[in-house]
Amino acid sequence: SKQHTDAGYKQVLEYALHPERIRNVHLGIAGHNLFDVALAKLLAEHRGITEGVEFEMLLGMATQQAAVVRRDVGELLLYTPVVHPQEFDVAIAYLSEDDDADHTRKLVEKQGRRCTTIAGDMADPQHCEHVVDTAVRELGGLDVLVNNIATQQPVDKLEDITPEQWHRAFDVNIHSFFYVTAAALPHMESGASIVNTGSVNGLRGNASLIDYSATKGAVHVWTYSMAQALLDRGIRVNCVAPGPVWTPLIPATFPAEKVEKFGTQAPAGREAQPDEIAPSYIFFASNRFSSYYTGEVLAPVGGEIVRG
Repeated sequence: SKQHTDAGYKQVLEYALHPERIRNVHLGIAGHNLFDVALAKLLAEHRGITEGVEFEMLLGMATQQAAVVRRDVGELLLYTPVVHPQEFDVAIAYLSEDDDADHTRKLVEKQGRRCTTIAGDMADPQHCEHVVDTAVRELGGLDVLVNNIATQQPVDKLEDITPEQWHRAFDVNIHSFFYVTAAALPHMESGASIVNTGSVNGLRGNASLIDYSATKGAVHVWTYSMAQALLDRGIRVNCVAPGPVWTPLIPATFPAEKVEKFGTQAPAGREAQPDEIAPSYIFFASNRFSSYYTGEVLAPVGGEIVRG
């Protein structure tokens, strides 16, 4: 609402104009102006955070989103679950990480929304159908679908890839997108949005992630094709193709020496944090932000020039 928008904007301006009111915040953090700190303070209050590493992550997110926020703070609060999760009910499919799923569910429920978590192997087409059926039954419908699942296993040379590994990569990383999307479409109406997760590796390849890169290239072309196929139905299909992002997949699949240097190859000199990539998904999910976008591959890659 306009009242909500005005209130959010005024609150950030109040902090920016009166920094003495921002408690428990170190204002001398290099590279951040008072507006960024003020926005981070507002985000922190929505999360119940006052200081520490988690606050500094919010500060980084505030800097990344400054261009949007300066135009309309309330709009960001209204449409970004990271900031204003009260607007969303969520269903999350995962493999077997029960503790992580339970923690995520509690965070969503703490905001007064419903969260359904569904364990199982998304390489199984029957399980993909089960995930969609459960989400629709528990939440009452389906407006946004995010295909985000992936597996990877680095190799030194092509001969190290077994047929089993090759097929597993395609079953998880692209076949699951087909199974889930096919099951979801009967429940999606005009105005719905599908967001696929690609990768910079699908744009320019990776010598140690040959099978993974091939699947991500397939995701990008799948996005182009589905955007054309669903245009007449009013369903937009886009893709986020990130560069190096710090997620549990990295230490789980890379040797320690590569983990230590992960992300340093990017022109930015570091890997991204998930909060820095999340706005890309919100942008594509929201008709308010991206109603004219479909068939696009957005590549937040830390300064690397790639075709997208």
